[in-house]
Amino acid sequence: MRTVNFTADNHIDLLQSGAEFFPALIAAIESARHEVYLETYIFAADGSAQKVKTALMDAAKRGVSVRVVTDWLGTGRAHNTLLTEEFLHTPIKHRIFNPWFRRGMVRTHRKLCVVDRQIAFVGGININDDMFTDDARHLPLPAPRWDFSVRIIGPLVPTVHAELEAQWMRMGGLKLRARWDEFKRARVKISLASQGAASAGLVIRDNLRNRRTIQRAYMQALGHARDSALLANPYFAPGRKLRQALVSAAQRGVKVTLLLGVGHYRLQDAVTHSYYPKLLKAGIRIVEYRKTALHAKVAVVDDEWSTVGSSNYDGLSLLVNQEANVVIRDARFTNMLRQKIEAGIADGVEVQSTEFGKPSWYRRLWYGSAFFVYRFAMRIMTLGNSS
Repeated sequence: MRTVNFTADNHIDLLQSGAEFFPALIAAIESARHEVYLETYIFAADGSAQKVKTALMDAAKRGVSVRVVTDWLGTGRAHNTLLTEEFLHTPIKHRIFNPWFRRGMVRTHRKLCVVDRQIAFVGGININDDMFTDDARHLPLPAPRWDFSVRIIGPLVPTVHAELEAQWMRMGGLKLRARWDEFKRARVKISLASQGAASAGLVIRDNLRNRRTIQRAYMQALGHARDSALLANPYFAPGRKLRQALVSAAQRGVKVTLLLGVGHYRLQDAVTHSYYPKLLKAGIRIVEYRKTALHAKVAVVDDEWSTVGSSNYDGLSLLVNQEANVVIRDARFTNMLRQKIEAGIADGVEVQSTEFGKPSWYRRLWYGSAFFVYRFAMRIMTLGNSS
């Protein structure tokens, strides 16, 4: 099993929702002197996104190299076209990931940014407003979307930068003069002194060499868990191996708690509910978060292992899309994230075994039908390899 490549001496800040994330991101962009790479699934047309866009434009006007990657499906065809037209009047370079599904079903679901190769952001937060749903309905939310990102300063930043740069290169050829400009820019000396105590590694998922790296990171952490595992995610439909890792940990006496988002898609909820009876029987605690939209993809295991990223626990994230998580080994950070997840659990509604232990025949039919549709779709999108 491939292990995470950790680097030591990173300073990592946890950023909850847009109220903390956007000021930090914008401040970093406003301080940029050389380059900004930004990759996101959704770049919306709202007030929060406009502030980020303005910061990017101002940086480009100062001579900073600004490159933005947005997903064709996540951002939307029409808005991607508007962004491209708007950026044409600025020095910003913009590329759209997989327009018209030319590369199959794969999407870039990653939320990454690197500024001057000194500051990196990794997490689950799109460039959109906290107070509205992130689908086409754009409905108001009762409270800010529950989500997280991290700001990284330290030796892990070049790894994130290299991944963003490689993505940019893959999406378009460079002429000889542009390649020479890139070479000169790469020679800019950046100071990356040790900033903190955290060991961390970037874990990506793609359809080449890193097909199952994020899932394996979770499975490895669960396999070594001794006391507790708290996992929060909006879309729960993992394959057999990850489900078995959760059950095995619980059967060893590990206190496993799942905090799951519900209420976004009725079919997704039915698929998720189809797993409940076996998970509850194994002793896994399940809590549904209904206060607002839960979009976070975070977890803590025992006292020192944690992760923040973009990957859901469903077939799209684990087997189709490009994803990026950061895995952190640091007691201070893990304790901070644990407190956030525990607060989310306190705001949630615990699922009782009496409700799902023996579901009625019509519930079983609904769950089974939903699971069949989901399973069939995954087999089509992954060419039958969806376990």
